[in-house]
Amino acid sequence: MIKIKNVCFVMCLFAVLSVNSGVSYGKGQLPLVPEPVSVIHKHGNFELSGRTKIVATEGEGVLHIADMFRKQLFSLSGISLEISRTEIDHKSSQTVVFSLNKTRNKRIGEEGYKLEITPREIRISANKASGLFYGIQTLLQMVPAQKNSKVSVPCALILDYPRFAWRGLMLDVSRHFSTKEEVEKFIDQMSKYKYNTFHWHLSDNNGWRIEIKSYPKLTSIGAWRVPRTGVYGSFEPPVSGEKATDGGFYTQADIREVVKYAQERFVTIVPEIDVPGHSMALIAAYPSMSCTGEKYSVYPGSKEGVGDNVLCPGNDSVFKMLDSVFGEIASLFPGKYIHIGGDEVGKNFWDNCPKCQSRMKEEHLNSSEELQSYFIRRVSKILASKGKELIGWDEILEGGLASDATVMSWRGTEGGIAAAKAGHQVVMSPVKYCYFDYMQGDPVIERYGAAHLGIKQVYQFNPIPIGVDSSYILGGQGNIWTEMIPNFRRVEYMTWPRALALSEDLWSPKENRNWDEFVPRMEAQFPRFKFAEVNYDPSIYDPEISMFKAADGDSRIVFTSEIKGLDIYYTFDCTFPDKFSAKYDGNPIKTPKGSSEIWAITYRDDKPIGRLLVITFDELKKR
Repeated sequence: MIKIKNVCFVMCLFAVLSVNSGVSYGKGQLPLVPEPVSVIHKHGNFELSGRTKIVATEGEGVLHIADMFRKQLFSLSGISLEISRTEIDHKSSQTVVFSLNKTRNKRIGEEGYKLEITPREIRISANKASGLFYGIQTLLQMVPAQKNSKVSVPCALILDYPRFAWRGLMLDVSRHFSTKEEVEKFIDQMSKYKYNTFHWHLSDNNGWRIEIKSYPKLTSIGAWRVPRTGVYGSFEPPVSGEKATDGGFYTQADIREVVKYAQERFVTIVPEIDVPGHSMALIAAYPSMSCTGEKYSVYPGSKEGVGDNVLCPGNDSVFKMLDSVFGEIASLFPGKYIHIGGDEVGKNFWDNCPKCQSRMKEEHLNSSEELQSYFIRRVSKILASKGKELIGWDEILEGGLASDATVMSWRGTEGGIAAAKAGHQVVMSPVKYCYFDYMQGDPVIERYGAAHLGIKQVYQFNPIPIGVDSSYILGGQGNIWTEMIPNFRRVEYMTWPRALALSEDLWSPKENRNWDEFVPRMEAQFPRFKFAEVNYDPSIYDPEISMFKAADGDSRIVFTSEIKGLDIYYTFDCTFPDKFSAKYDGNPIKTPKGSSEIWAITYRDDKPIGRLLVITFDELKKR
């Protein structure tokens, strides 16, 4: 937690933000995120209006895509189009045509598409319906997010397909619950930027979020905790008799609805039940599943820690329970993977547990790491019996790993490298680039979050480490942990626009990526966020600041910004800076005698665009 003077907080409440929607693009550049593989610009425009007809002459899958385009276009622009199941003479009407390739285009694969825009016709073709879906997302980004009776779409030929098969975002709904409707909004938004995997973190110490009919206490007890507001990790523990009223869960009917919603957008859901650690919500419901058998409450985020939050591998009842739990989950989620967590296991309880020690002796296990491996292998067999494959965080490598397990590398790239070299498939999700619970902007403005992860750093992410066979790297994923994210508006704020950068990391060819060209394409999405009422963090416009001690013994201040073209104005006298204040010229600023803080703001094209930064010299010296 970062402690900041109250004045800083008050000043930040009056932050100035003026994001321009009139963004200029590079020569021939279209406002598309992620950047397509190939764009060839043509002369002319297609005039999209209510007179345009949609043509979908093939099966129900193509008709579904056509209807989705019709609905999304109407929501975006107010333009209403009719769908025709028969070909239309181009001389009589302009058309948007959807078609599946009769001869497979090997280059574009399962998710690629070709988008051809001429003055008379827009044609999207693909090998699969998923490719058509991604084609319409590209086309819709060329339509302004505002009500129009007519839209002029520039003519072009776009050939596009993804770099990676796994393009994911993870949402933790255990620490703070998101409703079914909020989850669907999250899935809808991520699908617009060609994400295809939604990792749903459904259980942890703080709440069990999915109905399991064979173990009803998981939701009647495990889904609820005592209400607390403020700084996670410093909450007071439950008091005797206090009711657990904070939480929620998804019924199995809810889950089916969300799965169907995601499938319509070609998003696969990977459910996570985090075991054997992070299991306090489960243990609160069924205390006999822990090593101690003690009674605990669902963890509200208190300062005293979580107690015995690990399942007991020496207890066969644990595996019987997991067999039932994963059986019900497998029946709800059609994807191939179930995520079992496997991270941050408190093995000290195993070291002191007679059942665990007996299990180690029976199975000839020499360490708690090997006991963890035993647990993971046994769970892997349970999942295999349900027709599913195991994926877990990189700690599952410790002590050895089942041959068919997939590793999600979060502590860095090392776990992913080791897993790939051992022949396991890998999803790269390193904290350095992919943890979206980290603050995007300066802590003085952002106020509350973990470490710092700017969008420019996210854009530098390459899921394939040097020296690793790329065939083992499925792709990458951004993670939104919600200890410090108490509501869904904050979820959106922490996700966007960083998820735009990650979408390009995972979809676009590495050689196509260019930070300076990405910035205006990213900015073009901001009006779309506002139109869709999606919250996002504007910290890309904020000034960045650092301090160092010069050779003369005095301190110097340096400003930078993540993007080019911003002017930074500042004051040392506790007054609001504007374009008549001192302008930063790129050289270190000597701190004047008697001053104790600096105020700064960014301008673009003579107008304020960033938020007000107010920070004390003492705070700068601590960085």
